[in-house]
Amino acid sequence: MQRIHFTAADVARTRLKITAGPLVESAFAYGLLGRGVGAPFARWRSQVGERLRPGPGGPGTDGEAGLGAMLRVIEQGAAGGDLTRVWTTAVAPYWEHLLAFLEVECEARGRVLMGGGAELLLTTLHSRITWRAPVLEIHDGPDQDIRLEGRGLVLAPSVFLAHRAGRVTRHLDRSAPVVLAFAAPPDSHQAAALWDKPDGSGQSLGALVGQTRAAALHVLRASCTTTQLADRLGISAAGASQHTAVLRRTGLITTRRVRNTVLHTLTPLGAALLKGMTAQPAGAARHRAPVPAGAALQHAS
Repeated sequence: MQRIHFTAADVARTRLKITAGPLVESAFAYGLLGRGVGAPFARWRSQVGERLRPGPGGPGTDGEAGLGAMLRVIEQGAAGGDLTRVWTTAVAPYWEHLLAFLEVECEARGRVLMGGGAELLLTTLHSRITWRAPVLEIHDGPDQDIRLEGRGLVLAPSVFLAHRAGRVTRHLDRSAPVVLAFAAPPDSHQAAALWDKPDGSGQSLGALVGQTRAAALHVLRASCTTTQLADRLGISAAGASQHTAVLRRTGLITTRRVRNTVLHTLTPLGAALLKGMTAQPAGAARHRAPVPAGAALQHAS
């Protein structure tokens, strides 16, 4: 059982984030591939199985020690070969749909936070997550005590954390907030909109401009701020600023200041590049959703 110890300041600093990031979702998907899955994930599992064959010691190997080691690698800013394969084949093709789903989930939890405060939110996260003030108990995972000590807690819903109630994904950096991913898997009806079969075109754009910046272009089809972009990509605001600077220099986005906010928008050139790279081949199904280029495995890509 993981136990997260709060101070009064930590309760006040509890907040929501759309996602813990593409690497973390890939780690959870890695574990899910090695387990039996319910109906909401059956279509996803079938599609991924055509492109990725789990094997002993490879993607799909589940286990607390293995997942813990993978999350530590992520926290240290690296990504292993297996995780890269899982991201590319099992998560990146669906990333745009996943983000839309997670935004809705985050908005619903946000209404709980606004209506009843942080303690009500902590009480209603999951049936296997218990709030016994001032301690949040997660009834699976490693036996571990984590003391926030004023850093606050960031709560992020996860699609692929279907086999656990929640998991702390970031706590080694003593100057940064602790991040807790909690399970928010889709039901069968919701899943129908998530698993449109990809055609792989998003990876072409990623190869051209880098996976992070490809993902940023998809996000910026609707103008957003640096903070909003960072949240949707699961990276830091500083990392998002670096990528928007590159996209701006290459003429793919424009940036303007509105009062105290910096707003980023696709240029016609950026929109044309995005449209050209995600155009459907002749004979493709008319109503297939555009395939997202994945968010970054490495912030510097």
